Amino acid sequence: MNASTLHATVIRDVRLVGVGAGDTADASRAGLVDLRITNGRIEQIGQSNARRPAKTGQRTRRLTAQDADLVLEAEGRWAIPGLWDAHVHLRQWAQTKTRLDVGTADSAHAVTQLVDAHVRALDGRRSPIDARSVVFGYGFRSAIWPSQPTVAELDAVSGDHPVILTSGDAHNGWLNSAALRLLGIADRPGPLAENEWFALAPAVTALAGDVADDSAAIRAVVRDAAARGIVGITDFEFAGSLRDWPERYAAGINQLRVRAAVYPGGLPAVIEAGLHTGDPLPGTSGLATMGPLKIISDGSLNTRTAYCCEPYVDAGKHTADPRGVQNYDLAELIELLRRATSNRLQVALHAIGDAAVGIALDAFAATGAQGSIEHAQLVRHEDLVRMAALGLRASVQPAHLLDDRDVTYRCWPDRADRCFAFRSMLAAGVELALGSDAPVSPLDPWLAMAAAVHRSNDEREPWNPAEALSPAESLAASTDGQGTLQVGSRGDLVLLDHDPLAPAHDTKQAAQHLRDIGVAATLVAGRPTHLTF
Repeated sequence: MNASTLHATVIRDVRLVGVGAGDTADASRAGLVDLRITNGRIEQIGQSNARRPAKTGQRTRRLTAQDADLVLEAEGRWAIPGLWDAHVHLRQWAQTKTRLDVGTADSAHAVTQLVDAHVRALDGRRSPIDARSVVFGYGFRSAIWPSQPTVAELDAVSGDHPVILTSGDAHNGWLNSAALRLLGIADRPGPLAENEWFALAPAVTALAGDVADDSAAIRAVVRDAAARGIVGITDFEFAGSLRDWPERYAAGINQLRVRAAVYPGGLPAVIEAGLHTGDPLPGTSGLATMGPLKIISDGSLNTRTAYCCEPYVDAGKHTADPRGVQNYDLAELIELLRRATSNRLQVALHAIGDAAVGIALDAFAATGAQGSIEHAQLVRHEDLVRMAALGLRASVQPAHLLDDRDVTYRCWPDRADRCFAFRSMLAAGVELALGSDAPVSPLDPWLAMAAAVHRSNDEREPWNPAEALSPAESLAASTDGQGTLQVGSRGDLVLLDHDPLAPAHDTKQAAQHLRDIGVAATLVAGRPTHLTF
């Protein structure tokens, strides 16, 4: 199907799920309804006749299918607004499908064993290309390893192969000497981190695409996203997103709406082009638009670089920066936010540590910039009040708490109660937008919602259950603020085999129900991007 909207789509016999504050009084009590989507918007909602015979003297008519390009018989399925992932690195997510998975390793030695086995398999093919080909890996998390990784360890097992391993939080890269030479980086004893690594990340991503064509992988992950009910993403790819998406749409990869971000290095070109947040990108039929300016102001927990008010409890053993790293100081942030605001760009400001969140809010307050705090993993409660007063969204990734639970109690045991404070955010009046940060966690909105609801993925009790969201709240935070489907809503919707808000005995059952939900159809502007019936 092409990227343009169908003129008219009629969906018969659906149950509307109440979504959002004031709308969760069970919209499905209205019974089965028919929807008509015209030119990408819901134009009519009519009472269905199915299973609801008209009383004597009454005549209830379902919506006409006249002039409809498509008629779908939903057969009582539940309809919700289309789901959004507010934080994705799409090309990197696709590339993880073809990289060596080192995410299960519990030490540097375990990683080198995996690399050693992979290299031996390559060399066994006896191909001149394979003999020196680049090895890309993803997923190591070294925060609680007994020792930190070294270049020499990789050199000992990699032979002539350049080896480039990206950490599971994407905030550092572990390279061997051959890879450092390939990328023009001076010899060093250990991994690259933060701005030094981010400056290299576009070249690494491009190199991975050159070594192994990733177009099929990109097509596959976009198709999989649609199958999970996703209609849109904010893409924070490090480079090329503004160019890549028009090319992808032209190639038929058009199942998602996309907001394509830019980083500070690309800001001058965006300003010169006169692009503002929300402007359509050419050749995408308005489905891809200019997104925000993305700024990574501090680091991450697993790299021990998230910038905190207090030192990491185990800082003396692992880092020269006991409170983490602030990549941009307040003056630099203010300058960037002023440039963005004067050019009508919103700002997505990465801040994981509580000190970084405070500095980010200072910059927003000084400039009047609008947008989001990305991650807000560790926060002071007084800063949530400030965030709400400034009208900023908290773009959060609930599945991260599943990965970060143990390392938090190693590094931040004295402040673990202020991590992933979703309930406190809502109570303060902060708007939530859920996402994955794929590839840091999978591009799966149902996993994110389940993590927000239950806050555990094993037999342990939920972590800080007082900060959990209800299924209704997690769903509302995944729908781009759309609320219950109504006349005038975007024609972006998902048909589910089961009610996502069905009653549950406890949060564990509610989370499992969300994980097991069946997505029967996904529509973008009335056009099916995933259909099982």
